[in-house]
Amino acid sequence: MGASGNRCVRVKDEYLQGVLDKRERLLFDGAMGTMIQKNGLVSTGPLELLCLDEPEAVTDIHRAYVQAGSQVVTTNTFGANAMKLDGIASVDDVYAAAVACARESGARYVAADIGPLGELLDPYGDITYDEAYGLFAEAARAAGGAGADLVIVETMTDLTELTAAVRAALDSTDLPVFATMTFGEGGRTFMGVSPEDAVETLEELGVDALGINCSLGPESLLPFAQTMLDASEKPVIVQANAGLPAVSEGETRYSIGPAEYAAAVRRMLDAGVTIVGGCCGTDPAYIEQLSKALSELDA
Repeated sequence: MGASGNRCVRVKDEYLQGVLDKRERLLFDGAMGTMIQKNGLVSTGPLELLCLDEPEAVTDIHRAYVQAGSQVVTTNTFGANAMKLDGIASVDDVYAAAVACARESGARYVAADIGPLGELLDPYGDITYDEAYGLFAEAARAAGGAGADLVIVETMTDLTELTAAVRAALDSTDLPVFATMTFGEGGRTFMGVSPEDAVETLEELGVDALGINCSLGPESLLPFAQTMLDASEKPVIVQANAGLPAVSEGETRYSIGPAEYAAAVRRMLDAGVTIVGGCCGTDPAYIEQLSKALSELDA
């Protein structure tokens, strides 16, 4: 057991404790949705149901990332909350299947993914804070019960929803909790949140690592990451997109290739970011390049 503030945290091993203490670096995986699309997988409902319907195919995606160098694979549970699943499957069953798929890949760590609800919270939408907290708490409990090693709350744009999700995860599990927000080119989220706002909120909540994911390429996110590094003592995580998407001949392509991506992430690592991976558009080729960059730093 480790400690984060007044909270006891169940840390899987000494290496992960070193990550939380900023003594070690950690490599996540890349995009799940990109790989689902590349592999031609189709679900009759939410993509999270593939963990139940096509578990071997989901494990194959995780395994490809492990073979590329990922120390952490992220469960296919981005939208696995009761509202989005809408009775098609239970939250517990989806997380149990998703963690099993991830574990089967041989990854050192399994991160249980919790994404946004997809609906605005009060006063901008109809979902109350308490309703959101309940949905996130159910997901976090399912993640812990399924045997995940950590929880990652990601792609948040609203501080109220971020608070509900992170607090629910902290209250419902004793696992390390990472949290990331997604910022646009102007340096704010869709809901107007700045990196400084995010750090202040996440520090107060007591997350174990904080940072940025999605939206932009790594070069564009570097200044926002630097702001977070300057403002926080926590480990900073960045999982950027492979640049901006464009549709060509019916296929979505991204503007930044693996080598360019890794070179930009290397600058983040040099600046002090200690946890990296990829988001939309990234695949095992990107992770392989990141793994090489980390190896060079450790040489």
